[in-house]
Amino acid sequence: MKAIHHWVLFACLLLLSSCSQNPQVKDSQIALMKTTNPNPIVTGKSISKNHVKEIEHDVSAFPELYDVAVIKGKKDTLVVYKVKHLHRFRMKKIEKNINKMLEEKYPNDNFTISSDYKIFLEAVRLDERMETSSKFSHQRAEKRFNEIVKMTKDMK
Repeated sequence: MKAIHHWVLFACLLLLSSCSQNPQVKDSQIALMKTTNPNPIVTGKSISKNHVKEIEHDVSAFPELYDVAVIKGKKDTLVVYKVKHLHRFRMKKIEKNINKMLEEKYPNDNFTISSDYKIFLEAVRLDERMETSSKFSHQRAEKRFNEIVKMTKDMK
């Protein structure tokens, strides 16, 4: 009987040791579980990154949010965010407030706003591709960005 307990303990320890974390985990692999704070993304060369950082800063100031991703394309700006768990029952009101603030502060921009986790994950993946792949051109980034925006609009 003691031998069985020893084997079970050994198996548990072996299982736990094999589950050690990989230090090179990508943000897209943990985006749904943790705060990733992705960098603001600009798909075109001529677009000001400071403008996108300012938008991210303004949206991040909402106390109900814990993670924000902003992507600026040639025509549209995608703002994706994650809402803190206790505030999820007020998501429509939060989206309305974010939209109102953005429209007032940045009247010349066309915003697409989403709190959908899948859209957030796609935004993080686009950021990773742009950072890690030298072959990922601005045209491909803009094309993928437009696909994400279309996906966002289709979900509504």
